Amino acid sequence: MKWLQIHITVDQPLVEQTEQLLLSLGAVSVTLDDAEDQALLEPLPGETPLWNKVIVTGIYQNTEDDPINTHALIAFATSQLPDSTPITHDELEDQVWERSWMDYYEPIQITDTFWVVPEWLEPPNAQAVNLKLDPGLAFGTGNHASTFLCLEWLGQTDLTDKVVIDYGCGSGILGVAALLLGAKYVYATDIDPQAVLATQQNAELNGVLDRLFVGLPEEFNQVFKPKQADVLVANILAGPLMSLVEEFSQLTRPHAAFALAGIIEEQVDDVAAAYTNYFHVTDRAKREDTWFRLSGTRQGE
Repeated sequence: MKWLQIHITVDQPLVEQTEQLLLSLGAVSVTLDDAEDQALLEPLPGETPLWNKVIVTGIYQNTEDDPINTHALIAFATSQLPDSTPITHDELEDQVWERSWMDYYEPIQITDTFWVVPEWLEPPNAQAVNLKLDPGLAFGTGNHASTFLCLEWLGQTDLTDKVVIDYGCGSGILGVAALLLGAKYVYATDIDPQAVLATQQNAELNGVLDRLFVGLPEEFNQVFKPKQADVLVANILAGPLMSLVEEFSQLTRPHAAFALAGIIEEQVDDVAAAYTNYFHVTDRAKREDTWFRLSGTRQGE
């Protein structure tokens, strides 16, 4: 069996209309890709940002018994879109599409003794701390620079018997990493129910679910307060980080270690300044010339 791909390049406002058009014409799946190599900031959980110009691709099953009239399909699609909308097509050989994305993931080395490994691959170093992850579960795979920076910090921090907060947990990768690296217990929270489920699944995959609580913020507040954590890590965005300063100070004990990420270069000074009343920001780390991590300790009392 062969598969026909129809690629249509449109501006962002036309993406949903184009998706629906391809599906109405029998596409078995529709994917979205960047048409102009435009960088996107890592989204908040639950958000789905799009590029300004998007390649919308519909995949069609093309069998010998029921071949597709490619010319007619493209002609109709063209008639439903603005003039001069770019449309191309090609054919693909049969494969297992629903898991073909797995080919693009490789193990990620965080430190000499700490790796993130897709669950279907063998760890390069069986003696290392190997965090097994299904990247399809949610946001947070270790590939993004801000996630890597947090994992790197966790790998360099003494977490032995520490209570850790993973605030904005996404896939749970940071909380699970903390447990594998020696933390006693992790409290994780996220505003998206999908992230809560993904964190539970990845914790179970790594055998640490019994030492982790994860819930929506209101559930987290009920369970955690008035406890205080030894370590806090938050990989979200600059705006939420600055709005959470006082809350983070209440959630952490004096001299607790912390790391913040999801910050681009233009925001570093503002975020650092916002934390000076409650925290000592002692380190700034950069990755890919754009993304920064701030870390340090909570002030004493």
